[in-house]
Amino acid sequence: MNYEELLDKIENALEGEVHLDQLAQKSEDPFKILISTILSARTKDANTREATRALFSKYKTPKEIANAGLEDLEKLIYPAGFYKVKAARIKEVSRILMEKFNGKIPNTFEDLINLPGVGAKTANCVLVYAFKIPAIPVDTHVHRIANRIFSDIKTKNPKETEARLKRKIPKQYWIRINRLFVKFGQQICLPINPKHDICPIEDICAKDFSMEEERKKIKKNKKKKNK
Repeated sequence: MNYEELLDKIENALEGEVHLDQLAQKSEDPFKILISTILSARTKDANTREATRALFSKYKTPKEIANAGLEDLEKLIYPAGFYKVKAARIKEVSRILMEKFNGKIPNTFEDLINLPGVGAKTANCVLVYAFKIPAIPVDTHVHRIANRIFSDIKTKNPKETEARLKRKIPKQYWIRINRLFVKFGQQICLPINPKHDICPIEDICAKDFSMEEERKKIKKNKKKKNK
């Protein structure tokens, strides 16, 4: 498969930018990208933008957030949801960055993954969007789309999807995958009722919806058990 052609087709059909890509294009500092990625968990881009804007309008460095009052952080990041957990997390991350890294953001997966609340997706997002280091951050969109469009990818979770994509796709294309698949998943390849009529890769897509069918089956069985 010509992966450059595949990614170009997807990109040409999309509009706008994902939040992290906007930050990267503005050459925002890696700390802002890290914190914004933590805030983005289980919320929409619009909410992440609002929370990030409010937070960094008042606090701009690891030292400032580490020393900030928890209640104040909670109020600022409220739009991102789960604000109590996220406020405590970004405060702790900021403290560790000051103590272990002199306020700098590490640029290795191993160091990033050891920060509290930073999983593989967040660590890979920082590598890609902050440092332009090839990686494949896998969220729900990337996981779903990879299983749909590639006939040889049948994975059960994002970790498996990341490993499979890295084996399948040449490293030179890794940086583009998250940015394009996330937008593709938001605009065209929707979780329910994907827009086949405007899909730019309709002719080469495997159209494998077995993952969705399995989820429906599990959900249906749970409902039966609860009756």
